[in-house]
Amino acid sequence: MIIEDVQNFINKYNLSGRFILAFSGGYDSMCLLDILHKLDCDVVAVHLNHNWRGEESLKEAQNCKNFAESKGITYYSETLPDSIEKTETAAREARYEFFRRCAQKFNSNVIFTAHNFDDNVETILYRIIRGTGTIGLQGISEKREIFYRPLLKTKRKTIEQYCRENNLLPNNDSSNSDTKYQRNFIRHKIIPLLREINPNVSEAVTSLSEIASEDNCIIDKYLPQKLTKASDIEQKRIIYKILSEHNIEYDREKIENIQKFVELNKSSKSGKTISLTKDLWLFVSDKQTEAIHRTDKKNTEEILIDKCGEYNFEDYIFSIKKYTDSVKQFPPDKAYKALIYTDKINFVLRHRKNGDIINPLGSKGTQKLKKYLNEKKIPQHEKDKLIFLCRGNEILWAAGLGLSDKIKVAQNPTHMITLKKR
Repeated sequence: MIIEDVQNFINKYNLSGRFILAFSGGYDSMCLLDILHKLDCDVVAVHLNHNWRGEESLKEAQNCKNFAESKGITYYSETLPDSIEKTETAAREARYEFFRRCAQKFNSNVIFTAHNFDDNVETILYRIIRGTGTIGLQGISEKREIFYRPLLKTKRKTIEQYCRENNLLPNNDSSNSDTKYQRNFIRHKIIPLLREINPNVSEAVTSLSEIASEDNCIIDKYLPQKLTKASDIEQKRIIYKILSEHNIEYDREKIENIQKFVELNKSSKSGKTISLTKDLWLFVSDKQTEAIHRTDKKNTEEILIDKCGEYNFEDYIFSIKKYTDSVKQFPPDKAYKALIYTDKINFVLRHRKNGDIINPLGSKGTQKLKKYLNEKKIPQHEKDKLIFLCRGNEILWAAGLGLSDKIKVAQNPTHMITLKKR
């Protein structure tokens, strides 16, 4: 039955290609990895050693490796440095950062985590205690970005039974019984007491979660699309939603602090950012509000464009071809295509560099690219994502922004250039 449930989950979301599994080696993730193997999925088991429990952690990592290798499953692991703060919040942030890196490393857009039915109940109770609002009552989402949870409706006892019946030997993390951790306290102390009031408390909490989810769908339908245009109450609701979607712990005070920041900066032309986690910020300007991820490394890839054809650059395809149409239809500056005049194809496609200049179409001279982008009101966090066609340090085309006067069409275009998503 549980194998069929996982297969139905995969079909429900039409998942294919390579999967990443967050593999702690505990009952839940070992059960899920075994099932994915039986379903003949292309899966990579990734293990993060939090480095909290010394020799025990090393033995667990070795057990994970041995199990994966015994099944012929690709295995990858990392160990957190001692400098990482040993708190539940820091550990969770480090885990999800690790999972994202693994998705890039192994070219996957599906990350499975093995959260189960009981985990969800504990999470909802934890959020009730913290006063995180009706959005928090929705519990753990079945799908969030590239994260999927096939076992979310499966009870812990069912998973443990599967492991026994299939002779699996999961890790038994000793810290799971340490009630100094809040979620463990809820599991071992609070829920048993609640069962004395209602033996079906887990099902009751799950029902509450489903009702809250339905109510939130109605509320979200009527919320303003722009945070900066919303009323105070609507702003709080939108902020709740942003934090919840990114799995960030929150309380009323955090919501109100972010709201104050929004009010102070909603008229900013260039935009301001406030940290939500060490890797995520909220960007606020007079035009938009969005959560943005930190990018530690700039992409220094450069592609030589020396003849007509198509070229792959990151997630894009750049093409240049001879223009033979008799009718000249010039795309607007914001289009990701342009007509140009050039007597020689010798360009480079890349991101911006220090010292870049541009001679904007219609202007009499060059200016620093930095000034050009500021005049275009490009948010700071977007500048390193822009793609440019260059010769040396001179920008000839800023894709989606505009052309240089150096390749403008005086009479007839020689080529058309385009940039599109793959």
